[in-house]
Formats: sequence, structure tokens, C-alpha cells
Amino acid sequence: MRSAQNDMQRQRPRRPRESLTRRGFARALATTMAVAVVSPRLGSGSPNGESVLPASLDEERLGRVVQDGVELKLRPDPDSQTLAVLAEDTVVHWLREVVGPPPRFQVNWRWVETPEGYLFAPRVQPVRELLNPPLPTLPQTDMGPGMWAEVSVPYVDLTLYDGRPRSPGLKARIEQSKTPRLYYSQVIWIDEIRTDASGAAQYRIREPYGSYGDMFWAAAEAFRPLTAEELSPLSPEVSEKRVLVDNTRQTLSCFEGGSEVFFCRVSTGVNFDALGNPLDRSSTPRGSHPIWRKLISVHMSGGTTGGGWDLAGVGWVSLFVGSGVAIHSTFWHNNFGMTMSRGCVNARPEDAQFVFRWTQPSVPYVPGDVTVSMPGGTRVEVVEG
Repeated sequence: MRSAQNDMQRQRPRRPRESLTRRGFARALATTMAVAVVSPRLGSGSPNGESVLPASLDEERLGRVVQDGVELKLRPDPDSQTLAVLAEDTVVHWLREVVGPPPRFQVNWRWVETPEGYLFAPRVQPVRELLNPPLPTLPQTDMGPGMWAEVSVPYVDLTLYDGRPRSPGLKARIEQSKTPRLYYSQVIWIDEIRTDASGAAQYRIREPYGSYGDMFWAAAEAFRPLTAEELSPLSPEVSEKRVLVDNTRQTLSCFEGGSEVFFCRVSTGVNFDALGNPLDRSSTPRGSHPIWRKLISVHMSGGTTGGGWDLAGVGWVSLFVGSGVAIHSTFWHNNFGMTMSRGCVNARPEDAQFVFRWTQPSVPYVPGDVTVSMPGGTRVEVVEG
């Protein structure tokens, strides 16, 4: 995370495409080894097509492929026949999770069954396509007109507000001829509404915390407004709370006194390199740490050129180490239960939100950010086994 000590460092055409039948899939496979099973999206044109799911599928569980080159298998087994190789942001119908042997160098046994085959689950983000009626006006707040909102579609295309990219990740994406996007569960601030040339409502989105200054326009239907109730504290009357993070088991538990009231799988910092050497710089620090800052959303970036990260709209952030280590929502992988991070505790969006609401300090809707002086808020205990 870029300089946590200094404010964290800062029209939609709707053309449905039906999912492939098994017979149609076989025909397509005869001519190409790349297939988009279904490609819902919102935004202006892109090389990936313009289709979105028909309304009848809005409530269906879907999956978004999070990286290029993910193999669709005949069976949940890396040694089975490869039916297709899917590109990043391909969206598939998610039928269920099944168990099967992992690919080489992986240890997670979860696979996603789709109507066309099987995908290794850690490379597929669980998503939905939930469209929202655009608001005619924005609420008035102490930050001016605006609201917090969560992306509720697999992804939404963005248009730069002034045409000048600023963040390193955005510049790199544009240089690679990729469309700027936000993804399901990302959280951002909306501060303006307009109607585009086709009459569709768009929101202007920005990041109050950690941003490089980029602002965008995006289809309003892609964003679900967050309410103050969704930030309200959980069990505020309980004074004896603690969070236990186990680096060995890759789990997180919340305790009220001696009773565990919440449990989930997480991904903490990578402890070893490919040769088995310890990596102190990316491991999640052991010990007991008080939560010292919480933000509804923050732009996270850091590392070195070519080996860093640049992530917008990271939601439900609970910082517990001064160097920028936090428990936060994660949309870029689905490999919970395995080490993945550069020190933070990656959690599913719903799990990160629970921890955010349950721990102290509580966070007001506006400004969506609070820092607490020592001795700090709820303590996070990080252990090994």
C-alpha cells in the first residue's frame, strides 16, 4: 500500500448473448480453442464485445476469470482434456464447486463446474449481474453531494473524466490497449450524475483516499448504493473482542470473550519464495496489533516498477500494522485458504465487511475514514499454527 502513514498515499447498449449449449460449444471448439462462455458487461465498446446477460439471468451466480490463459477442463483435473483457454474477464455460469486435484504447484482442491466444463476455482471470482435503477440526484453530505457504492456487476467499463491517466496501473492498462474497468464488489465514491448522448445515466466516480487523482464516468446501473445501515457496528455492546489470524491454517476468527462468533478462510502474506527461503518482507507480521485506522475504501499501490501492485476501490479496510498491513476485501483472486498477499490479510468481500463492522473503532458513513490513537481499537493477533 502506497505510504499508509501519509493518507494511504494517496450508454450501455444491451445486447444479450446466450450461453453456449454443449452441441454449440463443440461446434465452436472445432474452429477455435478460445471461447467466451458468456460475457456480461456494462460500458462503451471494447475488444471483448458488448454483450450483457439478459434480464432473466440477473440473479444467477456467475464467475469472472481473473487472469489470461485459464484452461477450461473436461473434468475437474489438470490432466484432463483442455476444452478451451479463457481470457481475463470472461464470465461463465457458475453451477457449483466440486473437489479435484490441483494444477502443478497449487494446493487448493476447489474447481468450478460450468455448463461447458471445469475451471480451477482460485482463478475465478464469484460474481453476479445485479442492475440498479439510477438515482435522479445524489444525497447531500458533509463531503458535498455523493454516496459510497459497490460494483454489482461482473465488471463495468470506465471512461476517464479528463482523458489523462495518472495511476501506474491505469497507465499500463491503457498502454496495453485494455479498457479501464472496475470489478464486482469494489467500493468507490460517486459525486456527480450525467446523461450521455444515448440518454443513459452515468455516475462520476472517484476515490477520496489513496488515489492518484483519476476520475471516471461509468454506467450508473452497475453501482449499488451503500447505506449507513451497512456500516453500522455489530455487537457494539461487547467490550472484549479480538481477531485471531492464523498464518499456518490461513484462517481468521472473531472472539467475544472466549466464544468464537465468526470464522472464515483468508489469504495472508507469502512466507517463502519458490526455493523455500523465508520472505519476511511479505509475511503477515506475527504478534498482537491494535486496529489503528479503518476506511470504507482505499486505493492501494506499492512495490517496484514491474513488480508492484496498483488496486483501486479496495473495500472494508482495517489497518492493524503501521506499515500498511490490513484486513481487506479482495476481488483479484479466489484462492482463500492459501498465502497470496504481500503482507495484508485478503478476505472475501462479505467477510472483510463483517470484520470491518464488528471491530472497533466504528466508521461513520462520511467521511468513511477514522484513525484512532493508542492504545487503538480491537486487537488483531497473528499467530503461526
